[in-house]
Amino acid sequence: MARDLYARLLVPPKHSFFLFGPRGTGKSTCVRETFPHARRIDLFDEAVYQSYLGQPGLFAQELRAVRSGETIFIDEIQRLPWLLNEVHRFIEERRLRFILCGSSARKLKREGTNLLAGRAVQRVMHPFMPAELGADFNLETALSYGMLPVIWQSEDRRDALLAYARLYLKEEIQAEALVRNLQGFARFLPLAALFHAQTLNIAALSRDAGASRTTVAGYVDILEDTLLAFRLLAYESRLRVREKKHPKLYWVNEAIVQANKHQLDAVK
Repeated sequence: MARDLYARLLVPPKHSFFLFGPRGTGKSTCVRETFPHARRIDLFDEAVYQSYLGQPGLFAQELRAVRSGETIFIDEIQRLPWLLNEVHRFIEERRLRFILCGSSARKLKREGTNLLAGRAVQRVMHPFMPAELGADFNLETALSYGMLPVIWQSEDRRDALLAYARLYLKEEIQAEALVRNLQGFARFLPLAALFHAQTLNIAALSRDAGASRTTVAGYVDILEDTLLAFRLLAYESRLRVREKKHPKLYWVNEAIVQANKHQLDAVK
């Protein structure tokens, strides 16, 4: 069985920074281990979330009690984007250092949120690298289940893998209201998995998913913004070409692709 903790290769900046990454990549664990004395504010805790939501001035009041130069760790910052206005102010006035974790920057960008204008750089945490696992790395296991920490360190990796897709829909898509039609997005996911490492044809995908091209294009944007997949643009030998080439779609974890394909087979 794999160890509970592994040293990550991420080197944190010396000043404030955003740390984004897919859900389950171990962002919070890494920050807690690296900054054990940081003051943590967990917005995934419903009581904490509701307290700030009901008392908008509470966050600033708590920060005033913090000594200048201290480090504040805010987890799931995308749940209350307006807190970043106060973060900006306290970086300037009190020289506080903030570590701002989230599984997606989509909600922050969509709402025109204050992203601190260069006062906080952005870093991304991906699934495990072989160098991080050391002697525990196993190629067959990595190909079968991927290298997301939440799955790699599970007692039953197969069940954890199948649960991850459902967790993604519930906590990432539904909870953050990223789409209007959750059922449509759920149908789209396993179909998008078929395009892993393949040329992405939005028109064909939209036909299979029973949704408009605009809707499907938006769904692909969500996969990228939640850091589960990315598009690799086709090589263009000239700056101006008449025929536009399609990009390829790559998922960050091959095993998630297999889990989504399994859901599609179950439906069939």
